[in-house]
Amino acid sequence: MLNIQINVRSNPVARKRLEALPNVQVTDTVICDTPEEFSRQMPPEILSQTDIFFGPFPPLNHEVMTNLKLFQLPSAGYEQVLHLNFPQRGVRVCNGAGVFDSPVAEWNISMMMNLKRNLRQMIRNQDRGLWDRSGEFQQEIRGSLVGIWGYGSLGRQTARLCKAIGMTVHVLTRDGAHPKPNQFRLPDTGDPQGTLPDRVFVLDERKAFLADLDFLILTLPLTNLTKGIMGAAEFQWLPDRALLLNPARGALINEDILLRALNEGWIAGAAIDTHYHYPMPAEHPLWQFSNVIMTPHISGSAAGPYYLPRVWDILLENVQRFQAGKPLLNELKEKQLSGPS
Repeated sequence: MLNIQINVRSNPVARKRLEALPNVQVTDTVICDTPEEFSRQMPPEILSQTDIFFGPFPPLNHEVMTNLKLFQLPSAGYEQVLHLNFPQRGVRVCNGAGVFDSPVAEWNISMMMNLKRNLRQMIRNQDRGLWDRSGEFQQEIRGSLVGIWGYGSLGRQTARLCKAIGMTVHVLTRDGAHPKPNQFRLPDTGDPQGTLPDRVFVLDERKAFLADLDFLILTLPLTNLTKGIMGAAEFQWLPDRALLLNPARGALINEDILLRALNEGWIAGAAIDTHYHYPMPAEHPLWQFSNVIMTPHISGSAAGPYYLPRVWDILLENVQRFQAGKPLLNELKEKQLSGPS
């Protein structure tokens, strides 16, 4: 019997399908916003009986989960489970990669168009009743060179949309744009075989990767190795016409360097969806740049209508695969969880 603890909002249809599986016992835990609150609410004796846990973060006293075999995250990011010794404890971890690929890729396309056409200024003009048909409002992104740093499922769906509208796509990865089996993917999305990019760069080629971009999109996870990966050198390797998009994690970019790059014109502008503070204080200088679009971490929001069906689909599939001894969807490798991350 598999004891499955749920710490994600319920999806009634999927919940019934899960309960109908053989040899499973499903228990809803208290939905909490922080690990601290969750740890206070959950009795250790309940946690100690858990075989599969479905939730956004582990409790602070995760060591009591001695029966834990699978930790299913609903998010693509997994920094919350780094260095918890899950591989050494025999715990497998899968994430929610693929759930947000479509909306975040759409955000990327819309931000590139809005930045290129300077939509912010057009809206200001509209508010003032100002008729201005300047050339800056009549640009297009077809034919532009977009660089995608990180080529997981989010980067692959972004590449698919970029190619569809006539952009040249370069990607920067640690180990190439290879096929990715056993990944959750919506029908007709992404690049499962890794064949879409016009050129693939590896990490020690990042200067060449950045050198001629019109757009740079960050789609890599946040780890100790990637924190602050966009520093002064990386910004200065970009041409000053480049536009930066960050729908991934705020801390990928050194905050002080980003402000300097915008103040001194190292880049032409940015669209930022992931931030350094939650919420971003009203007095933060990023709000004041006329060439920056700030969105409140909604590019792939869990408040969207498709989030719950998708994350529950991953859980259902993985429970059945686990029972059958088959490869799991979105399983994270040991080096991702406990290596030099």
